[in-house]
Amino acid sequence: MTKTDKIVIYFTGDIGPNRDNPDSMFCYVADTLRESDICFGQLEVNLSDSGTPLPQARLPMRSNPETARAIKDAGYNIVSFTSNHSLDWGHEALTDTIENLRKYGISVIGAGNEIDEARRPAIFRYNGTRIGILAYNSILPMGYWAEDNRPGCSPLRAWTLYEQVEHDQPGTPCRVHTFANKADTDAMKNDIINLKSEAAIIIISMHWGVHFVPGVIAGYEREAAHAAIDSGADIIIGHHPHILKGIEVYRGKAIFYSLGNFALELPFAFDKALHGSRRHKVIEALNPDWAKDPEYPMPPDTRKTVFVKCIVSNNKIDKVSFLPAYLNVKGEPEFIKTGDPRFMEVVNYIKDLTQSQNLSTDFKHNKEEIVII
Repeated sequence: MTKTDKIVIYFTGDIGPNRDNPDSMFCYVADTLRESDICFGQLEVNLSDSGTPLPQARLPMRSNPETARAIKDAGYNIVSFTSNHSLDWGHEALTDTIENLRKYGISVIGAGNEIDEARRPAIFRYNGTRIGILAYNSILPMGYWAEDNRPGCSPLRAWTLYEQVEHDQPGTPCRVHTFANKADTDAMKNDIINLKSEAAIIIISMHWGVHFVPGVIAGYEREAAHAAIDSGADIIIGHHPHILKGIEVYRGKAIFYSLGNFALELPFAFDKALHGSRRHKVIEALNPDWAKDPEYPMPPDTRKTVFVKCIVSNNKIDKVSFLPAYLNVKGEPEFIKTGDPRFMEVVNYIKDLTQSQNLSTDFKHNKEEIVII
C-alpha cells in the first residue's frame, strides 16, 4: 500500500493457477504487486469443487477454491470474472467462485447471479478519490451471459459480417466486419454515465478480441472502446487473446487492447489430452509458431507480457505506463530489467503491433517503465 497522496493501480493479464501450490504461480511478482493500492487481474478459471462441464465449454477450466487465497496473497484485491470460461462448470461453480473470492476480500466484477449483479461496479476510495471499475465480455459461448433470472457475464456482444470482395469470383477471400451489439453498448454507456456520479475515475475491463492471431484488432473493439471513453471512461484494459496487442490513445485516454497472459497455467494443466486433439488443432492453426518449443508447447508470443501501472492524484490519472515481463516455461511471470534483452523484445513487439494497426501512440522510455504519452 502506498503512503503518499498518489494512488497506484496495477493491471495484469489473465490469471488462473491450477497446481498443488498456487502461491508458486506468483513467486517472482507478488512482492511488486503488493506495492499497489489497487491490483486488478482477469480471472480465467472457476474456483470450485462443484459443477459439471457444460457441453458448449471448449476447455472447462477449474481450480481448487484455495487458489482464491493465493490470488489475495499475491496482491490482488479485484478481479474480473467475465470470461468465456466463467460458466464452464455451470451456475453452481460460478457462484462458488464469486463467494470464494469475496471470502478473502477480493472484489469481483463482470459476473453474477443475475444481470444487475454482473453489471455492478466495484468502487475503491483512497485519499478522497473514488475509483470505479466495470467489466464486460464479448467472448460468450451460448448461454454464458447473465439475464434477469440467470447467472452469467455482463455482455458486450458483437456481430460478424463476411463480405465477398469479388462477387464474380467464387471462393476468393472475404472481408470480415464486426459490429458491437447496440443494446449492450447502450447498457455499458448508461453504466458509465451513472457511475460518473459516484466515481472520479472510471476503469473499464473488456474481455474481447481475436485470440492468438498477432496484431489483429476487430472493428467492434475500437467501436466499443471509443463509445466507453466518449461516455466518460478514463482507461480501457483488454483481455482474452492470450497474447499482447497494440495500444491506442483516444481523446487522451489509453486503450490496452490485450495484456496477454500473466499467471495462467498452460491449457494442458486443465486437460492432459488436449494436445493433439481435433478441437485444439483448430486453435493451433491460428498461430504459425504454435508448439515449436518442446519445453513450452504454446506460441512464443504468449510468453511476452506486461503489467500496466496507473498513477492517480487530484481526481485524475497522472501517468499510465507498462512494465515488461516474461513467462517462464511453467507459465510463471517474471519482471525483467532494462539490461535484459527480453525487455526491449517486449517493448518493440508492442510498438510493432501498435504500428501494424495504425494506432498513433507515442511511447517514452523512463527507467524500467514505458510511459504512454
